[in-house]
This record gives sequence, C-alpha cells and structure tokens, in this order.
Amino acid sequence: MLDIAFIRSNPEKVKEGIRKKRMKMDLDELLTVDEKTRQIRTDVENLRADRNRLSKEIPKLKGQDKDQAVASVKLIKDELADKEPELRVLEDRFEQLMLLVPNPPLDEVPEGDSDDDNILVKKFGEPKEFDFVPKDHLELAESLDILDMPRAVKFAGARMYVLKNEGALLEFALFKYALDTLFSRGFQPMIVPQLVRREAMVGTGFFPLGEEDTFFVEKDDLYLIGTAEVSLVSFHMDEILHEKELPKRYCGYSTCFRREAGSYGRDTRGFYRLHQFNKVEQVTICVNDPEVSRQEHLRLLGNAEAIMQGLGLPYRVALACGAEIGQGQVLKHEIETWMPSRGKYSETHSCSTLHEFQSRRLKIRWRGSDNRTQYCHTLNNTAVASPRILIPILENFQNSDGSVTIPEVLRPFMNGLEKIEPKK
Repeated sequence: MLDIAFIRSNPEKVKEGIRKKRMKMDLDELLTVDEKTRQIRTDVENLRADRNRLSKEIPKLKGQDKDQAVASVKLIKDELADKEPELRVLEDRFEQLMLLVPNPPLDEVPEGDSDDDNILVKKFGEPKEFDFVPKDHLELAESLDILDMPRAVKFAGARMYVLKNEGALLEFALFKYALDTLFSRGFQPMIVPQLVRREAMVGTGFFPLGEEDTFFVEKDDLYLIGTAEVSLVSFHMDEILHEKELPKRYCGYSTCFRREAGSYGRDTRGFYRLHQFNKVEQVTICVNDPEVSRQEHLRLLGNAEAIMQGLGLPYRVALACGAEIGQGQVLKHEIETWMPSRGKYSETHSCSTLHEFQSRRLKIRWRGSDNRTQYCHTLNNTAVASPRILIPILENFQNSDGSVTIPEVLRPFMNGLEKIEPKK
C-alpha cells in the first residue's frame, strides 16, 4: 500500500507506474473518493462536536434556550443519520481502491509486455551438449522410479504428484543444502504456518489481486499460502522494531499451494506448474533506506546464485520488465535455469524489492536513535523450490545409460549416493 499523501502529491508518477506495470486501476476515482471522504469526514466530525457540546449544555439551560438546544441536537442527529452511512460507504470504497494501487517501479525497470522483454544481466555455465537423445524429466523420473503422478492424480486430482525413493531423498537434500547455505550466511531458519488469516494475505499484497489463485479453507476462514514469504513477513505485523535489530534475515521452509488460476492447458506435463510444492524462501526486513534495501536485494540474489552455482546448473539472471513485476514490487530479478526439454531458460527464482508496500499494510515499523518511527522495507527471493528445480537437475545431469548424476554438494545429504540408477 502506498501513502495516500504520496499519491495526492505524485498522481502522474503513480499513473505512470500503473501503465508501466500494464495494470488496470482508475487512480482518478481514488483521488475523487479521497477528496469526498475527507470532506464528509470533516462535516461529520464538526456535527459530532456540536452535538456533544450542546448535549453538555442542555442540563444547564432552561425554558426556550433549552428547547432550542434540544431541537438543534435533534437536527444534528438527523443530519448525522444521513452523513455517517455515506461516510462509511466512502471509507470502504477508499480502502478497496487503495489496495489496488501498484507500487511504481524504479526507473531502471525496462518497458515490456512479457518475459521476452526482460533484460539479460548475466549468465553462468553453458547448456550441456548431449551425444545421445536426452529424455525429459518426466521420462527420467518414471524410469528411475522416483515419481508417481497417476496414483497421485487418482486420489488427489490434477497437477498433483508423489515423490518417492531417491526422489524424496533428493528433495530433502536440496532443502538441507539450501538451509545450510543460508544459515552460514546469517539467515535465521524457520518452519512457518501454511494456513494464515486473511490479514496476512492482504498485508503481504497477495490479496485482493491474487485471491483467485489461493486455496481457501472456508470452515476455518483460513488460506493456504503460496509462499513462506506470507508467514515470514507477517511474523512482525503490528510491531515496532529497533534499528539495532535490523536487518531481519529469515529463510523459511514451507509447503506451498497455488490454484494456478488462468493457467488451464499450460505446462500440464511434469513438474513445472503444480498445485502443491515445497520451497525455502528468503525474506529480509530492513530500514527504509533505498541504498540499504538495494544491498539486501543483491544479497538475496547472490545467495540464490551461490546455491545454483554449487549445484552446477546453467542459469541466467534477468531484470524483469514492467509487465512482469507484481503489484507491490519496485524491482525484480529472475533466475532462469536451462531446461533441455523446454529448450530454453525458465524461471526458478524471483528476487523482489517492495520498499514500504507490505510494511504499511502490516504496520511493521522501526525506531531509530532519534525515536522517530518509520515503515520498514521488505524483500524476498526464492532459495530453492521443488519439484520445479528437479527439472533442470534430472535433465542436465542425465547420462546415456538413463542414470542421473547427483550434484556433488547434495551427496553428503544422500548417504554418499552418486547416481540414481534406472530400475529394471
């Protein structure tokens, strides 16, 4: 959420952000509602003050003066009966519109309508040249007997899966490797709730625009998270942190759930787009200094790159264009990993800076030595998400005999196993 004072003072900048992000939002309506709300609120507050003043005076009055005061109070009550409901309607609409205003992206964010317009920043490694016909990750997983999708679909529905045998061990190894890497870099590991209240989804900016992509447990009025970011950022909602505590650096493990609304028919084969997956997410909460949050952004991105380089996977880093940046983000880099079966680099990580967007919604503030409170900056990035990351691991490290070589950094977490062999 943006500061309404900032919106009033910078309407053209906010409108430019709406355009650049290719979002639909009527800022003029918000400004009109804001003006009307302030006007009616002033009227209501003045009427209430007059009513209270007269109500205190009436017991002291007599005769005609008392009758006039009583009549005046009645007229004020009648007027309030009209204006107070109008104010509530305006305030509700104001809150609805405020939740739709996107955070303007930084100037360096390029123009663009899709990920084709993202700007390449760097590359690591080169795609492997196979001297045999390579299999895709689904063929490999089935021949290695580390996956069962038909049975999962039978009892859990579409876009579901069961990882088993060395596949389950491989996923656990990935998460232990990622957590160890982040812990060694000063990040606090956390296992977080996967069911949260609506306030957490709104506060982190996933609602209202992403509500259709979220699973809802109606009986308990709780929502299944699509990323540990929701829980990690909400951890400090309604708190004032001291400057000495910052930055807060967390890495959270969770199972994640997404309906994938609007993706019907897309990426239906294999691991790329599923309803349930597991992930280690990085989150930073810091002071609201653009230079500080810039360094934290680079830190989060560097952590993910270190994990990828340790795995030995070919990847590239891209600066996301305007249309690829979410409502709250001012800057986003994507790590795209080479996936042979797709014949292209595809997103596996998303590193985002949101400035005060989430902290204003969640009321996360910090107090410095001057005793002044300000809203924090928040940032996040994937550390590793599985089974999507298994696509490049299986496909890039496959061998001609159908086996898959396990990245060396993962072997200590898999009892020293070096390869997953096909099952006869």
